[in-house]
Amino acid sequence: MAPKSKTVYVCSECGYESMKWTGQCAGCGAWNTMNEELSVPSKSVTSLPRNIHTATAKSLKDINADDECRFVTGIRELDRVLGGGIVKGSVTLLSGDPGIGKSTILLQICNALQNQLKILYVSGEESAVQIKLRANRIGVTGDQVTVMSETDTQAICEYIRITKPDLVMIDSIQTMQISELSSSAGSIVQVRESTNLLLHTAKDLEIPTFIVGHVNKGGDIAGPKVMEHIVDTVLYFEGERNQSYRILRAIKNRFGSTNEIGVFEMSERGLNEVENPSAMLLSGRISNVSGGCITCVIEGTRPILSEVQGLVTTTGFGNPRRMATGFDYNRLNLLLAVLEKRIGLYFSNLDAYLNIVGGMRLDEPAADLAVCMSLVSGLRDIPIDDHWIAFGEVGLSGEIRSVSRVSARINEAARLGFTTCILPKSCLRQAGEAPADIELIGVRNLREAIDLIK
Repeated sequence: MAPKSKTVYVCSECGYESMKWTGQCAGCGAWNTMNEELSVPSKSVTSLPRNIHTATAKSLKDINADDECRFVTGIRELDRVLGGGIVKGSVTLLSGDPGIGKSTILLQICNALQNQLKILYVSGEESAVQIKLRANRIGVTGDQVTVMSETDTQAICEYIRITKPDLVMIDSIQTMQISELSSSAGSIVQVRESTNLLLHTAKDLEIPTFIVGHVNKGGDIAGPKVMEHIVDTVLYFEGERNQSYRILRAIKNRFGSTNEIGVFEMSERGLNEVENPSAMLLSGRISNVSGGCITCVIEGTRPILSEVQGLVTTTGFGNPRRMATGFDYNRLNLLLAVLEKRIGLYFSNLDAYLNIVGGMRLDEPAADLAVCMSLVSGLRDIPIDDHWIAFGEVGLSGEIRSVSRVSARINEAARLGFTTCILPKSCLRQAGEAPADIELIGVRNLREAIDLIK
């Protein structure tokens, strides 16, 4: 007799299952995410057949990894984020907001590798004619690129096992479904099982696979933890849709650094690489304006210069407003408290706005000093010299703590024409042989840095 199905409620965010509907998920705390699904109980262990395959293991020293191969796409920004290229048998999840360029960069990978590899592009959202129109715009004309418009995951995997392509692209995982499951496409069960089936196929045949994943209203990948734990690499597109610049960030990478970013510019012909992100982020600066300060952060293996803008105005409300774009909101409140307590500059009756230019997000503590200097510059309405750059972590006592990769930051600043670098005094001995055309000013605490703004 077939097992009897039952109704369960599954959270679309974390996959938590409950026997009854609740307004708030008990697993992740999200509201209104419990969806009704039919579940078929699995067979018990005692009912399984006895001829189970015996697992085998190898000694680590006997495993030969010399034949590991990476497919270099030639798109340097993408190869940098991937850790040097596409690893054989890897499964990469590519996510981002709608219209940000996920499908575009997949077709550009096809364009770069169409003469070297046999590529299968599977789309569950577009027809073959629609894909052809986009391919013509980007320039994909290779005979080795095969297009399939299909949503049945089992049929796709069977086709992959028969044809054995060198590279597979799935656009997108939310449209894929397994017919044996009663839930609809895009549900947490369909996404999890479809990703698992694609993963086993990719690992068994050593075929690298790209999977496009959509995001939910909160900006997270739909079914985030379910998919991120399964795949090898998670890439996320960042940037505003009304701006032309896009940032490709590696959130998880088993074959490279997780802090690398790639910078692209969207054009009519697709995504163009930005070889000098620092110059791009600093373009369009206005001289002799208060509230602006340049800092340098380390993204993966390279230093990137970014402009921090601070605006301080008299509040028109009972409670002053605090707003941060590209910077942690709680960190902003912490730095404002340090400025009030240690420096004596009061922001309690003032609105404070902070903006990181170019769509960048600064998570490194090295940006603290530039944030404080930009806020003080905006408060006093005194411009900071356009050729100054500042970086350093600010402690609760007002001290300026050391940061890593000091020499790389200084060299990048000197290369772009900055003449003065304000940094923690404890980092002066790490600076090495700094370029002769840049002056290093070491500061021990926040007051010494603020006194430089005159």
